[in-house]
Amino acid sequence: MKIFSCALAARERLAALALNLGRQTLEGMAPSLRPALLLDRFGRAEAFVGQWARAPRSVGALCPSGVHLARRMAAMLPPGDGLVVELGAGTGAVTRALQACVAPERLLVLERLPAFCRVLRSRFPELTVIRGDATRLADYLPPNRPVAAVVSSLPLLSLPGPVQQAVVGQMRAATAHGGCIIQFTYALWGRSPLVRAGCRREKRGLVLRNLPPAKVECFRSF
Repeated sequence: MKIFSCALAARERLAALALNLGRQTLEGMAPSLRPALLLDRFGRAEAFVGQWARAPRSVGALCPSGVHLARRMAAMLPPGDGLVVELGAGTGAVTRALQACVAPERLLVLERLPAFCRVLRSRFPELTVIRGDATRLADYLPPNRPVAAVVSSLPLLSLPGPVQQAVVGQMRAATAHGGCIIQFTYALWGRSPLVRAGCRREKRGLVLRNLPPAKVECFRSF
């Protein structure tokens, strides 16, 4: 227990040092490098690092998704006018790419962590951002509105078994009438939990220009 407490304290100190260094660097850069944009970006990074320091398993990544990964996920969206649901939006990297392809009224963003919800609502005031749990996805979907795609950044492989099964079940149910599931993972090899649950993979792509490199896959429920 003492070793665990020391490790937690060390991680929190490291995160605090990183944030303080970032603030000092930002202050030095701001006069010449568009301070509003820099402050926005640093605010997102601060929210991400702060959440990772408090509860790393709740984030499931070492850093936010990169722009190339976000664009690859958005490029897999199917044509049509159905609802697009984003799960695990984090600080909005994928949200921004989806927004470039989808009208605001078609995009529903679901995020469980309060700190990330605050960032998302600040960055995307025109979007519907819901604080909720993906295991209860059906509770947040509007009635009689077909779902064209569920775009997930959730770390499925690191979720506890029952939670993973519940999330996959909710995604499959939401897309059962012609929708697709777009999921990324840092596990470049191996079968997705979605395949094990009976989904059919239609597309696959590697994004090497991401830290770390990632795999994006598109599935159909049935």
